[in-house]
Amino acid sequence: MPHIRKLNPTASPLDYFGSELRRYRESAGMSQGDLGDCIFCTGSLVGQIETAHKVPTREFAERADAALLTDGCFSRLVGLVLRSQLPTWFQPYADMEAKATYISTYQCQLVYGLLQTEEYARAVLATGRPDKLDELLAARMERQRILKRERPPLTLVVLDEAVLHRPIGGPEVMRKQLHHLLDLQDERWVRLQVLPFGVGEHVSLAGSFNLLRFDDDPDIVYTEDLISGHMTANPDTIREAALRYAGLQGAALSVEDSAELIKRVLEERYGQHTGPGQRPLA
Repeated sequence: MPHIRKLNPTASPLDYFGSELRRYRESAGMSQGDLGDCIFCTGSLVGQIETAHKVPTREFAERADAALLTDGCFSRLVGLVLRSQLPTWFQPYADMEAKATYISTYQCQLVYGLLQTEEYARAVLATGRPDKLDELLAARMERQRILKRERPPLTLVVLDEAVLHRPIGGPEVMRKQLHHLLDLQDERWVRLQVLPFGVGEHVSLAGSFNLLRFDDDPDIVYTEDLISGHMTANPDTIREAALRYAGLQGAALSVEDSAELIKRVLEERYGQHTGPGQRPLA
C-alpha cells in the first residue's frame, strides 16, 4: 500500500488547499486519476497539489470546484494560496494593494505589476533567477484580478518614457505589452500617462513610488530598494508623495497624447505599424 503523506492544514495556505482537495476527492469516492480525468490533468498533478508539492492554478481550482461540487471552495482559496507565493517582504504590500480604493503609481523602470502582460512579467521575474518562477508568475497575474472586480480601485499610472523603450523580453514581448497599455484606454478606472524624455529633471528623479488610499484606513506610500519594500503611513511622507505625484501628472502627457506616444514607439522601435485613427491589433 503506498505511503500517503500526512498534511498539517495549518502549516500554510498551500497545505490547507491540498488537504481540502484530498478530503473532497475522497468523499466523492474518486482516485487521483479519476479527478485528473475530470479536470483535464494527470493524477500525478492532483497528487502533487494534494501533498503541497505543486501550486494550483486558478483554472485548476475552478475545474476542481466543478468536478467535486464544492460551491466555489477552491476558487476562493486559490487567491490566498497564490498570494502566499509572493516574496515574504512583498506580501504586506500586496494585501494593502488589494484593499485600496485609489492607487497612484509612478514607474521609472518597468510597467507597473498590475498592468504587465504574462510574457513581460515572466521576463521581469526571471531576472532574479527565482527557484519557482511559474509560481511567482501565477501570483503576479492573480494580483491583477483586483482591476477586474465589480468595484476596482481607481488606478492612476505615470510611466517614464524610458519604460516604453526598454526591451524587456525582446521586441515581440514589448509589442504585446504596449498593445496592452493601449487597450487600457477602454478601462474606465485606469488612467495612464507617460512622462516624456523632454521634461528633463522632475520631482521624482529619486525613483518609483506607489501611493495607496483607502476608504477607512490611512494612506500608505510604498517604495522599494534593491531587495525589499517599505511602507509608511507617516503623514508628512504622504503629503510629500501626494505633492510630487501631482507634479508628475502635471508634467506628463495627457492620456490621449500618451497613447499617441505609445503608438509611435510601437512603430518606430518595435516595427508595429499603426495607421491614423487605427487601434493596433493584439
